[in-house]
Amino acid sequence: MDSPPALEWSVANCTVARAMGVLGERWTVVVLREVFNGVRRFDQMREHTDIPRQVLTNRLAMLVEQGVLYRHPYRPAGERERHEYRLTPKGFDLYPVLVAIRAWGDRYLADPEGSPLDLAHRDCGEPVEIHMTCAGGHPIDSPRDVVTRPGPGAHRR
Repeated sequence: MDSPPALEWSVANCTVARAMGVLGERWTVVVLREVFNGVRRFDQMREHTDIPRQVLTNRLAMLVEQGVLYRHPYRPAGERERHEYRLTPKGFDLYPVLVAIRAWGDRYLADPEGSPLDLAHRDCGEPVEIHMTCAGGHPIDSPRDVVTRPGPGAHRR
């Protein structure tokens, strides 16, 4: 059997691996789900998800450090200043990723009664779906319709 052409190229600067270095842990994606759903305060996240306190602290700090979230101060009456965690433009760009993960989970992991969450277009109420297209506007119906080729940052091994 011939070797796949991908073996000719280095993976040292792979952006998939780098992205998974930020997102590749369960609690990180759960934190992003919470923020996308409007849960922005530490105590509310802890209560809603049961994430261990130190894990949540670490994940929020990492997402802020990576520029996915930013800290927005607020002060409850008579208390010290606290922070909400809000999405940056870099964070908002992750929304299609979360929608795709949700769709996969709905297809393969949902309870028999179905998904616990629906996503609907605010303007018309229709369900939200993820579809791939090429830059020319052609629909991609299968991963087999896509070829991998070296990009401008590729380096030979």
